[in-house]
Amino acid sequence: MNYDRKYLVWALSYAVAGMSLGIYMAASNDHGQHVTHAHILLVGFVVSLIYGVIHKLWLDERLPAFARIQFIVHHVGAVTMFVGLLLLYGGIVPAEQIEPVLAVASITVLVGVMLMLFLVLKTSPARAPQAARQGRWGRVL
Repeated sequence: MNYDRKYLVWALSYAVAGMSLGIYMAASNDHGQHVTHAHILLVGFVVSLIYGVIHKLWLDERLPAFARIQFIVHHVGAVTMFVGLLLLYGGIVPAEQIEPVLAVASITVLVGVMLMLFLVLKTSPARAPQAARQGRWGRVL
């Protein structure tokens, strides 16, 4: 499975988790996990979907090891962040114990963004015009 498809599957999985949490909060009238809900949808769904689009339209397969590392780093950071937020806002683990874990998770997600930037910068700029010529997305930057 290519990374564009892997990211799409993960993005949709995060969407299911985030929306399910939102429905649970609405049904229970307890919105204590709204921060977790927002992070699952933004960092999980939206960012993963954007990474999938980047892989599909711009990245080539010249750096497969970096692509794999970036994929793993992003999801390890994201899942750790979501679990930490669930524990924090669920009142299961005190803030002073979970905040260091959340800090590391946030930095890990940032490292994933920096690795994606590296992949984009190292990919031939000829990929974007090629996608536009094929007519898949209209005019591409």
